[in-house]
Amino acid sequence: MPVKVYERILQLFEAEGVRTLFGIPDPNFVHLFRLAEERGWSVVAPHHEASAGFMAEAVSRLTGGPTLCVGTLGPGLANLAPAMMCAKVENSPVVFLGGQRARITEQRVRRGRIQFVRQSALLEPSVKYAASIEYADQTDEIVREGLRRALSGTPGPVYIEYPIHVIQEELDVPPAAPPETYRLTRQTAGPDRIAEAAALIGAAERPILLVGHGVHTARAAEPVRALAEAMACPVIQTSGGTSYIPGLEDRTFPYGFSPSAVEAVVTSDLCLAVGTELGEPVHYGRGRHWLDNAAARKWILVEQDPAAIGVNRPIDVPLVGDLRAVVPQLVDALKDAPREPAPDLADWIDRDAARLAELAESAPAGMSPVHPARLVVEATKAFPQDGIMVRDGGATTIFQWTYSQAKPHDVLWNQNFGHLGTGLPYAVGASVADGGRRPVLLLTGDSSFLFHVAELETAARLNLPLVCVVAVDHAWGLEVGVYKRTFGPGSAETGVHWSAATRLDRVAEGFGCHGEYVERDEDVAPAIKRAFASGRPGVVHVAVDPKANSEEMPSYAEFRTWYAEGMQ
Repeated sequence: MPVKVYERILQLFEAEGVRTLFGIPDPNFVHLFRLAEERGWSVVAPHHEASAGFMAEAVSRLTGGPTLCVGTLGPGLANLAPAMMCAKVENSPVVFLGGQRARITEQRVRRGRIQFVRQSALLEPSVKYAASIEYADQTDEIVREGLRRALSGTPGPVYIEYPIHVIQEELDVPPAAPPETYRLTRQTAGPDRIAEAAALIGAAERPILLVGHGVHTARAAEPVRALAEAMACPVIQTSGGTSYIPGLEDRTFPYGFSPSAVEAVVTSDLCLAVGTELGEPVHYGRGRHWLDNAAARKWILVEQDPAAIGVNRPIDVPLVGDLRAVVPQLVDALKDAPREPAPDLADWIDRDAARLAELAESAPAGMSPVHPARLVVEATKAFPQDGIMVRDGGATTIFQWTYSQAKPHDVLWNQNFGHLGTGLPYAVGASVADGGRRPVLLLTGDSSFLFHVAELETAARLNLPLVCVVAVDHAWGLEVGVYKRTFGPGSAETGVHWSAATRLDRVAEGFGCHGEYVERDEDVAPAIKRAFASGRPGVVHVAVDPKANSEEMPSYAEFRTWYAEGMQ
């Protein structure tokens, strides 16, 4: 049967397992939106296109696959630009679909046109691929090429636009083909390389497994757990890979923030890195904690993009392929060579547990407003065991790195790009991807939360099990600290403060959400529990001490070492 172009686009994405659509419909997309809903898709229309893009990125992280986000021509695409840039830096395969006026209009030599700009040229630097469906019969090849580019090598976003005159045209096409017919899927590494890697692991006395963001966005926790157990080694988290793999919680240590992690790195004689670019937050695997024992340490890297091998540091055995396929190859190669646990593993586990307990005990208590360290301790103690954790904010996130008491299996935050304001859209998108089954806790600062506060209405409309715990100091807390360190205490702090009359719990109530106001640390956890029990999305406004928030950020000096050049 003939199909319209917009229906064919949906069919092509359905073949990739995509059944969620984010965006704000306009004349280019009303047919697509209505048909998607009729076909059983989850269709989410937020209040800002940037939020739509961040929500789509969160779905990609929770599913391990591509996602679809649309934007209206002109201003809609302009609003999507920050989400595109974020997806590019965060390696998220989001397909952004943009509307455009008919090509006869675009090619006219005219001035003063309404809601029009030549979009593709502006957006090309922010995506891996940009194309336009000029003719209806290009639909299959362009959408498939977009998906191929988004998912090949290092994943990332693509942009496809179609002019309004194309959407109603009809196509006579066969059923949409499965992905493996037009792109490489589940690429394995060569057996010779797998054998080399297995031999290095077998010869190592103190191996470590360095786990990054990609392990979690690929939804590869189970094979990586089997690999860690086969290697009998500690798991070192990059700052982007802070989700905990089920079964490995006790032996997983955050790089740079746990003495156990530092000691494991310093003494290691082999590092197997998976799902990480070996970037600045791990000092490229060359500087700082990696300097000791560097000559004796061997490196194995599982990497999907062959062009990335050896860029940041030399690699002894590169394993090029999809980690979802390569890691099971390694597990199989090691199955007949059981290992004893690393010599200090039990001690590192005990010391890290003692570190977390000591932090929970020592975080300043009894203050009003609440000390931000105590807020993190109390909020993460109240974190539901099966929940999804979302992070946002500057100072608030830095306090979380050190003081968090939770070990969630799903953590979403924006490490590489550092884009503030993604927290609430990420939380909405994650809950949509999860089908609203698990509770979602967003722990953020007020400055970040206010970026997309209108999406509280989206959360309320969808009735998502989402609670936002907001550290409120009525300021850009991290930037206040920069002023103090740059100019000294008491100097002018221009552009970083706002009205102390802002009450985010009341804002939440205005959107139909549950609101709580807290100014004592003993009230944090009960307020979170009441918010989850309310049956509505909730906001817990926690007044935090501004001085502590700007001056006492823990491990700030370690954070500054991430900037390898140009900003120290």
